[in-house]
Parts: sequence; structure tokens; C-alpha cells
Amino acid sequence: MNPQELKHILSSGLLSFPLTDFDDQGNFNARTYAERLDWLAPYGASALFAAGGTGEFFSLTPTEYSDVIRTAVDTCRGKVPILAGAGGPTRTAIALAQEAERLGAHGILLLPHYLTEASQDGLIAHVEAVCASVKFGVVVYNRGQCRLTADSLEKLAARCPNLIGFKDGIGDIELMVQIWRRMGDRFSYLGGLPTAEVYAAAYKALGTPVYSSAVFNFMPKMAMDFYHAIAADDHATTNRLLDQFFLPYLEIRNRKAGYAVSIVKAGARLVGHSAGPVRAPLTDMTAEEDAMLEKLITAQGAQ
Repeated sequence: MNPQELKHILSSGLLSFPLTDFDDQGNFNARTYAERLDWLAPYGASALFAAGGTGEFFSLTPTEYSDVIRTAVDTCRGKVPILAGAGGPTRTAIALAQEAERLGAHGILLLPHYLTEASQDGLIAHVEAVCASVKFGVVVYNRGQCRLTADSLEKLAARCPNLIGFKDGIGDIELMVQIWRRMGDRFSYLGGLPTAEVYAAAYKALGTPVYSSAVFNFMPKMAMDFYHAIAADDHATTNRLLDQFFLPYLEIRNRKAGYAVSIVKAGARLVGHSAGPVRAPLTDMTAEEDAMLEKLITAQGAQ
């Protein structure tokens, strides 16, 4: 799959980030991870992002990263494209991107470089170096310390033909409009704010109809129903699901920092597809919060 083919795939449909499975000792569990992917693949996501943010990329060792990407590629071959998360310092991001390419992933989501602040020139150099190190498609994630401007993206687009996607995790509407109006169809545009369904209608109006759903990890049918309702401007369905599920879900998620991942792992466990505990520095939800989430899940019926 060349970068332009990947761009085409990412320009429509629902995307998701599978959880990474850990056993009771906190070690990667390849068997249950493969079972998870087998369960999710038939529901119709356009692509899956292995070892992404919801997949706790930030907690994986290099060996575990290779195991996760290898398992995802092998399990989903011929079913659904796999993009790998890659990030951290420039040389680390390059090494991970090259490893993902070697293992057969179709592209990467370039996650932020994390701690240090950086100028636009520094961010451009970082993204350009990663893109130049691989041949497959790269999607850059505007989030945290990586906040690229329209000017910077225009420079990168000219220098990096395999930079084919832009994912927004900031929620700055002014910036998003500037980027979309400046860059047009040069990129595929992905909504990437936590619990993206809450923002989906607004982002569709901005020219960004594609988003990644964390809830797909444990409510795949509902997540697909919501996506199709957004695509069809079925406001009755989207408003019902926002009121009955997504807004109460946010109230639980917002109780503690890091729960954007923890609540998804709790949901997977509650529907019989446990991915094990989260890794420190994240913390699992309390029994009370699990019960609150289970009530929301049960109200939506079997998946």
C-alpha cells in the first residue's frame, strides 16, 4: 500500500485504536490481543492504529512495541489496514517508524515528542526527519507539545510526499479552519480529541468527517451506528446517543486524569473482552465507577 492509497482509505469511515492487552503481571498478552483484533475487525473500521494512545504506546518497551505491531499486522492481514503509533524523541521515533515499516504496517501515526517545548522550525525538522526515514504513509498528530501551524504544514507538505494525514487532538477551531482552508485535499484530516463522538458533528462541518473512536473498543456496533448517523446527518440518532451514552460517559471519564484510557479498558472488561489493567502512571477506575459505566453499557444492549 503506497502513501496515496493509505490517504484514500483514511479519508472516509471510522477509525479506532485497539487497547493493548496486558496479563495479570502487566506483561503484553499477544494471544488475547489477537483475539481482540479478530473480534473488532469485522465491524467495519477503515483502519486500526496499533500501539496508539489508547493502546498505551507511552508505556511499551521497544521489544513490546515490536510484538504489538507484529501481532496486529499478522492478525489483520487482508482484513483491515494497520497503522502503528510512533513518537518520542526524533531518533526514537525514527527507529520505531522503521521497525513498523519492517514489520509490515501500512503507515504510522506520529505521536508528540513529549516533554520539551519546541519552535515551529524544530517541529518541522522533527516531522521531516521521521518522514524521510520511511517510505510508507505518515499521519502527524497535533497534540500536546506538537502544535503545528498552517505555515509549518505547508512547508512539510512540500518536503514530505509521504506525509498524507493530519490528526487534530487540540480542538482549536481557528487553527483547524486555517489548516483545512490552506491545505485543502493535500491531507486526509482526522478528528482526534478524546471521546471524538462529542465533537464529530462540529468537525464534519469543518471538513473533517473522519474520526477515531475509543468506544469502538467495547461498543463497536454503537460506535459504527453513531458514525453512520453523523455521516447521514441523522440528528435524532446522534442526539439520542449523546444524551443516553456519550455525555454521561464523559462525566465518568473526567473524574480523574488518565481515565480516557482507563475507562476504555474498564468497558472492554465489562463486555467480556478484558485487556487487563492499565500500566502506571495510569490508574484503573474504582468499583463504583465501573458500576456506573456498566449501567450505561447495559442500556445500549448487546454488541
